[in-house]
Amino acid sequence: MAGQEDLDFTYTTIDKIFRLSIGEMSDFSGAKYDGDFSMSLEDAQTAKHKFIADNLGIKKGDKVLDLGCGWGAMTRYVTEERGADCIGLTLSQGQAAACQKNGLNVQVKDCRYVTPEDFGKFDAISSVGAFEHFCSIEEWQAGKQEEVYRNFFKTLSDLIPSGKRIFIQTMVFGKNMIPYEEFDINAEPGSGPQVLALMVKEFPGSWLPYGSEMVEDCASEYFTLVNKHSGRLDYIETIAQWRKKFRKFNFKKYLLYLSLVPKLFYDKEFRHQVSIFRISPNKVCFEKEIMEHYRFVFEKK
Repeated sequence: MAGQEDLDFTYTTIDKIFRLSIGEMSDFSGAKYDGDFSMSLEDAQTAKHKFIADNLGIKKGDKVLDLGCGWGAMTRYVTEERGADCIGLTLSQGQAAACQKNGLNVQVKDCRYVTPEDFGKFDAISSVGAFEHFCSIEEWQAGKQEEVYRNFFKTLSDLIPSGKRIFIQTMVFGKNMIPYEEFDINAEPGSGPQVLALMVKEFPGSWLPYGSEMVEDCASEYFTLVNKHSGRLDYIETIAQWRKKFRKFNFKKYLLYLSLVPKLFYDKEFRHQVSIFRISPNKVCFEKEIMEHYRFVFEKK
């Protein structure tokens, strides 16, 4: 799994830039447009939160766990809009500090190792975007990917009673995925080999599931699939809107951009990592169907 140092690059090192661009309690995961791309990004994110809460049946007084909570967008929604008692978990120190500053109950903890002894049991569990960080390249190469996912679903099963539901939103590798050996940071810009190599730089320590079927199969011992939806086109639009917001002028944000310039000259790895501000490897992968994106609702057997 991506460790704290890995995630701290993506979600702590440039934490302030994200929040100045897309909001103090921003949602850095795919929104839900359902084909209506006239919606604002903010409304599409709220539509996603409502979809999750409705499918999980979250109501006033429920106890909810938000795994990989980011800057607390879902945690805030179920707390303020549904009256639930929500605990958010993240491995990013920057995200946790930002959430706590905004009054949310968020702690730094590895999502894979939560037990009933930590916080008790829950009425519903949401995980928006965390699943894609659970398996590392090394674990995949060692043939442990399915074991990692099955152990995670066992963890979730232990945290909720039978009949209760969990929500998983994650990127997965799609039908045009290429072999790892073909990844090449020096390949033609925008090509599959180059953007996948950039993805590895952008999300160190992370490797995606192979299609929705892998996720469903690994969950099947403990959960029944209630429904699933592809969010690939939604995510392409979400990224397009993020890029506009990253470029929109804000004095404090542009000072932060300038503060990163010296590092661009002496740190090659950093240059690759911040290429997300020039080209979006995620967006290209979705467009080329190298990657897919799914929302799953599971019910405990």
